[in-house]
Amino acid sequence: MAGMASAFRIERFATSGAKRAPCGDSARGERLVDFQRRADLEYARSLTHLIESEIIPRLLVAHSTGPHSDSDVDTARGSVISAEEVEAFAPLALQVEADELLEYVDGLVARGVTLESLLVDLLAPAARQLGELWESDVCDFIDVTMGLWRLQEVVHELSARLPHDHSKPLGQERRALFASLEGDQHSFGTVVIDELFCANGWLTDRLHEVTTVELLERVRDEWFDLAGLTITCDCHIAPLPAIVRSIRGSSRNPRICVMVGGRVFAGNADLAESVGADGTAPDARVAVRVAGELVDAVAQEAGQPMAG
Repeated sequence: MAGMASAFRIERFATSGAKRAPCGDSARGERLVDFQRRADLEYARSLTHLIESEIIPRLLVAHSTGPHSDSDVDTARGSVISAEEVEAFAPLALQVEADELLEYVDGLVARGVTLESLLVDLLAPAARQLGELWESDVCDFIDVTMGLWRLQEVVHELSARLPHDHSKPLGQERRALFASLEGDQHSFGTVVIDELFCANGWLTDRLHEVTTVELLERVRDEWFDLAGLTITCDCHIAPLPAIVRSIRGSSRNPRICVMVGGRVFAGNADLAESVGADGTAPDARVAVRVAGELVDAVAQEAGQPMAG
């Protein structure tokens, strides 16, 4: 409105000036017309600047804080599992049955947490926390074992809901063998690894507390693209290099890839190389990707498919 009033005043001034101007004083009239044009141009520029610098940004801010954006932010927040939630969930496995744990987990699904995130970011850390409770003598072995069994029941239920990758043609699927070594009584991590690999199109076998002899027999009798060892006990570090070498020497697949994982390697990834493994990963989700890259690299070097 101020701009319109200014333009109106300019117009009145120009008109009155024209009336006062002597007839024939056309130069003065032209100057007034030019002045009005410049004023109008300046007003248009100011209005454009106002729209660009004030009105549009405010509209964007108003839109970004509207109900739809709030919903998006809430969804993003709701899909993340916090450390506090893991700490609260782990003891529940010692107190309630598997069906009640599943009800709790279904509430997280309704909140927007993905099934994969539940496996990797909630259930696996909860299992590790139960192991820590046992190691610190807060819980006895039977309580922790029952808690881990309940968590495994939840894992199997969630895994049945995961969409499975069937992109590999029949007979060309990758095969993996996952094993916890003798003495590693709590092998929850192996269960999660196995389920996620299955969901990503791998054919898998799983061995629990396997002896070295049994492990070597299995890789000798069947073709595997990958052998994954879950280590939770420090006592297995010393013999592990010999076990890895034996797997390579006994395997039906002479180019088998070997990965190691578990609590022992979580804080020291370089240890995997020192025991002769091809790689490790901080969690099951990353392990799927790393394993695929390892197998693909070996197949590329060999110039032929790795499936048996």
